[in-house]
Amino acid sequence: MSEPTALVALRGVSYAYEDGPVVLSGLDFDVREGRALALLGRNGSGKTTLMRLLSGGLRPDDGRLTVAGTPVTYDRKGLTRLRTTVQLVVQDPDDQLFAASVAQDVSFGPLNLGLPDAEVRARVDEALTALDITALADRPTHLLSYGQRKRTAIAGAVAMRPRVLILDEPTAGLDPDGQERLLATLDGLRASGTTVVMATHDVDLALRWADDAALLTPGGVRTGAAPAMLARTDLLQQAGLRLPWGVAAAQFLRAHGLLDDASPGPRDAEALAALATAPSPAEG
Repeated sequence: MSEPTALVALRGVSYAYEDGPVVLSGLDFDVREGRALALLGRNGSGKTTLMRLLSGGLRPDDGRLTVAGTPVTYDRKGLTRLRTTVQLVVQDPDDQLFAASVAQDVSFGPLNLGLPDAEVRARVDEALTALDITALADRPTHLLSYGQRKRTAIAGAVAMRPRVLILDEPTAGLDPDGQERLLATLDGLRASGTTVVMATHDVDLALRWADDAALLTPGGVRTGAAPAMLARTDLLQQAGLRLPWGVAAAQFLRAHGLLDDASPGPRDAEALAALATAPSPAEG
């Protein structure tokens, strides 16, 4: 099987805020099509800067951003093309919502593309359905719950039909049911062809959800398959993160002969429960 292509990539990118220290230096970073990618690191590690560079909100001081191998230009035409490919949803939905109603807010991006009214309506309906908020279409945004505001902000990005959707701490502030519903929604978006990048501090969520994990450390970014990367205690320590419980459980099971080295460890509670009822390798 061929390796997934780098749909969006940063090459040799450096960035420093005005009168501030260098945040990222000589960074190479790939978002591979069809892979769920978790971006993890301590506060101040550069996660937000990296996401804004990927979405065109910031322009690199050095290096380049490419989409499908083509360098991005930062004129109006180039940025419009980028934003039909990559959409960023920030952590606080109140920083993103401003229209009077849910449907009006979700329609803002497609309207700015100059699309015909029928196409705009189709995209809004599609996005509201994908986020399971069709019943909220006419609801004033200031009357929404926090979880509903999160979904509305994501719907506004989905209405642009991006190939890459970048989410900054999308489950923060949600109760367990809200988190599960959002993750199911993200699974649906992935099934329809959207590549999803999620910045999170939750290593357990990253292990459960992501195909790949990118750890931002003082020495740069390291990316690989999520189970392997999230078992790297050296990198986790550098990134200010703890060991995921699923990795710790796998280590315990292997130490007691209950899981062989070739078998994957549990990535969620259901997988752990299944292992608990399965015969041990010695019995098998």
